[in-house]
Amino acid sequence: MVKEWATVIRWQKGRALLRYGASSGCGSCSARAACGSYALSKIGPNTEHELEIEIQQPLVAGQKVEVGIPEGSLLRSAMLVYLTPLLGLFIFAGLAQFWDLDQVWVALFGIAGGFVGFFIARKLAYHWRDEAAFQPVVLQIGLPPGELLVQTSC
Repeated sequence: MVKEWATVIRWQKGRALLRYGASSGCGSCSARAACGSYALSKIGPNTEHELEIEIQQPLVAGQKVEVGIPEGSLLRSAMLVYLTPLLGLFIFAGLAQFWDLDQVWVALFGIAGGFVGFFIARKLAYHWRDEAAFQPVVLQIGLPPGELLVQTSC
């Protein structure tokens, strides 16, 4: 299970809007030079993302929630996003090569196949979006902010 802590922005009628971002340890990890997540987090200016999820328990803004998604569905999604356009590219370029077309047409067929694969991936993702395996689940709910007060005596 891939886990991430998120902060509640708002909660209304059983739906919570959560904000999550790059881990605080992302910049200090020894593997950051070879880490794709670290590189991607540095490309764009917005490293925070929002997620709307169904949570029946009332929440308040600022409360922390741990959300998880199974690794299997994450891998399946990654394969869908990356492999489907790549397969389309290879199949279409291979067909153009089989028909003994010029290299320009082979390249154009390959690009067209990549686009076809992308649209097939979008269609499949739309079909799979309501499956329970692809829905994030709430693992833990933290205390509301200000709920836990620690008093120290001098």
